[in-house]
Amino acid sequence: MKKIITLFLAISLLTACSPKVGSEDWCSDMKEKDKGDWTATETKDYTKHCIF
Repeated sequence: MKKIITLFLAISLLTACSPKVGSEDWCSDMKEKDKGDWTATETKDYTKHCIF
C-alpha cells in the first residue's frame, strides 16, 4: 500500500510541474525555450495563444 501511495504522489508531482498551455507562464517558458526545440504543436499553440 505504501508503494502505491508513493507512486501516486510522484506522478502527481511530476504532472503538476508544467503550466497550462496558453497561460502567461507557458508563453514565457516558450519564449525562453530554443525555437529549434519546439514541436509543431507547440508552435501552433504559441501562435494561437501568445501572438493572437
